Amino acid sequence: MNYATLTDLVKRYCENEEESFVANIPNFVKLAEQRVYNTVLLPVLRRNKTGGLTANNRFMTLPIDWLATYSISIEDPTTSEHTYLLCKDVEFIREAFPAIASTGKPEYYAQFDQDTLLLGPTPDVGYVVHLHYFYYPESIVTASTSWLGDNFDNVLLYGTLREAYLYMKGEKDLLDGYEQKYQEGMALLKTLGEVKNTRDLYRPMRNA
Repeated sequence: MNYATLTDLVKRYCENEEESFVANIPNFVKLAEQRVYNTVLLPVLRRNKTGGLTANNRFMTLPIDWLATYSISIEDPTTSEHTYLLCKDVEFIREAFPAIASTGKPEYYAQFDQDTLLLGPTPDVGYVVHLHYFYYPESIVTASTSWLGDNFDNVLLYGTLREAYLYMKGEKDLLDGYEQKYQEGMALLKTLGEVKNTRDLYRPMRNA
């Protein structure tokens, strides 16, 4: 299902072609997409990026399309040896490495804020970093097609209809029906994302 088909279905299901409603359909779609991507981390939405850590800087900036971290490894500039970092919370790293000037080969990372990771200890040299992460794909609104629209169009449709009907302040029974259809599709999507496509995973998404 492409965006044009989705838009047409939303107008037909809601029996609404009022100008302000149609103008908000892109917002309904994007809200539905975000709800899906924040609920199920699909293997098809994983991406790799290679960058560099800066010596004496314990912060690492995340890509703008970052959704969640799958794994991080650093490459020793001398031996080319790869080491996977373990995920901890900020308090652990600050307690374990209280002195910012205390440098070494990073062993841990923590989510400092939406855009930044905190490393511990502070890198002593400029290591190469390999970030394997889940990302927000381009919306079907601007791309015209998407993996979600091609493979789970029922999830995208009913998720969008839910948002549209909330905007219309529609009847609860019909809203509940759209939500039920959405959840039925999500159950299948979760099976794909969390069971069927995890057989080749090297490690779980979140490290202990």
